[in-house]
Amino acid sequence: MIIKLLIVIGCGYFIYIKLIENEELKFSVFYQNLIINDVFSTKNILFILIFTLLNWVLEIHKWKVLASFTKKNSLVSATIQSLASLTVSLITPNRIGEYGAKALYFEKKDRKQIVGLNLIGNFYQMFMTVFFGIIGFSYFVFNHKIELNFYQFIKGLFLGILIVLIFFLIAKFYNFKGSYLERMIFFLKKIPLNLKLKVGALSFLRFVVFSHQLYFLLVIFKVDVSYIDAISAICSVYLIASVIPMLSLFDFVLKGSVAVWVFSFFTIHTLTILSITSLMWIFNFVFPTIIGSYFVLTFKPNLAK
Repeated sequence: MIIKLLIVIGCGYFIYIKLIENEELKFSVFYQNLIINDVFSTKNILFILIFTLLNWVLEIHKWKVLASFTKKNSLVSATIQSLASLTVSLITPNRIGEYGAKALYFEKKDRKQIVGLNLIGNFYQMFMTVFFGIIGFSYFVFNHKIELNFYQFIKGLFLGILIVLIFFLIAKFYNFKGSYLERMIFFLKKIPLNLKLKVGALSFLRFVVFSHQLYFLLVIFKVDVSYIDAISAICSVYLIASVIPMLSLFDFVLKGSVAVWVFSFFTIHTLTILSITSLMWIFNFVFPTIIGSYFVLTFKPNLAK
């Protein structure tokens, strides 16, 4: 119980610090900016909430589909597991705590599979971010004639290819029988194609939802930018932010900093971008975390073997 309380108190404290004592965006200035842009109107709040609800419905349904591969999982159980694991993950690097938190809801014999399934779900979500991010960033760089250090890019690409080649050479000449790698590959092969396609489709829809939620906020704040430019910039923000390891609690700081740089090419005020990324964080992480805190406090681990 003490660990549960520490997790919830820790999350609450960090959320308070980021909302009330944020040096980059004072709460009073942030709140005044929301009032000026009529964010609290019934129509705007309703639309933002619909985007948030869709985002989490898709994520929860994706987890329900994945977890049901091991053991039939209800929508209610998937909701509790997803929101509780979100709360735990906020104080761990790259949301790694999510894996352990979800696994504890299942029998001990199923936990390795659950971790693997969660990894697959996150892989598909990351794939969508990277795929559309590369397209968006390519358009963004070409359209704004941004000068990149191609020497560093080629060097990084070469090192990446070299690491992959070394990995495959080791896999070829050494016996991995019974190893974690072999078991993981065998596990991936067991998952049916229709399940992979369903998870991929849900990941795609979720990316569309949260990227367009950010676009809708740009519209609310009367940002003068075309749809194509906005979407390419949004995809670029998510791509850049996704490859930088950081505690999830500081995710909005990272995305805010990246978004400020990307949207500076459209001469958009820093306050506007920080307000938008803060709203995204509040609706998609803070509110679900508050609900998830209840599930963390009432959590009872599955002790079945």
